[in-house]
Amino acid sequence: MRKNLYENGVTNSLKSNFALLLKVWSEIGKGFLDGSLDKNTTRKKQYEDALMQLESILKNIIKERKGRNFSQHVFIDSLVQGNLNDQQILEDSMIFSLASCIITAKLCTWAICFLTTSEEVQKKLYEEIEQVFGNGPITPEKIEQLRYCRHVLCETVRTAKLTPVSARLQDIEGKIDQFIIPRETLVLYALGVVLQDPNTWPSPHRFDPDRFDDELVMKTFSSLGFSGTQECPELRFAYMVTTVLLSVLVKRLHLLSVEGQVIETKYELVTSSREEAWITVSKRY
Repeated sequence: MRKNLYENGVTNSLKSNFALLLKVWSEIGKGFLDGSLDKNTTRKKQYEDALMQLESILKNIIKERKGRNFSQHVFIDSLVQGNLNDQQILEDSMIFSLASCIITAKLCTWAICFLTTSEEVQKKLYEEIEQVFGNGPITPEKIEQLRYCRHVLCETVRTAKLTPVSARLQDIEGKIDQFIIPRETLVLYALGVVLQDPNTWPSPHRFDPDRFDDELVMKTFSSLGFSGTQECPELRFAYMVTTVLLSVLVKRLHLLSVEGQVIETKYELVTSSREEAWITVSKRY
């Protein structure tokens, strides 16, 4: 009984502090991209206070999870049981808590929005879900068989420009034409531009998951760090969660757009809609 109360307490604590995650992420997205966080001392203090509060929450959870057995295995348990020191566990928890929550939420949102624009895509996705799952449960092994669903998610990331910019520290000296990139240089990737370059992606603004039937297209996409060995763990998590969500929704419902709705995009670290996006649904049977 006490164990269940504790686990529920951890869950409720994380839920109640989701707004805190959003605040920290929002300040990172707005403040670091335009430099305004360093210029506005009030905003910077609010951000730092929120960050310290989030760190404190995670430190307490990590401390409590160490050396104890719980019936419910959560993400932090995997870090605690790994060969990591306390600082590494905290940093990985911070990154995963911030990035994966936002990326997953936005990928789910955009995937559903794009599905409402194409009955044909929904039909193909529904047929694949029925073929793979039937009346059985959703399992990780079966999720791997959802090839078309993966194409839908890849095309969602591309069309929405889900992460319009990324960065990586150059660990060795590089060279592009006559330009030298020194070691330990922070290299920014303008994915928002590359993902809709018409020279690589014909009709770049059209939502077309079938384009990923071409292995060369998937290879090009993989080279950008969205799949294969270069895929970030946050995006892998987002793919998994979104796949489960779409499998449940599309199996039972037709997803329909709201007539006259125009969805405007807001570009920060992760792309979102400026206003709430609405859909309508109807039962399949």
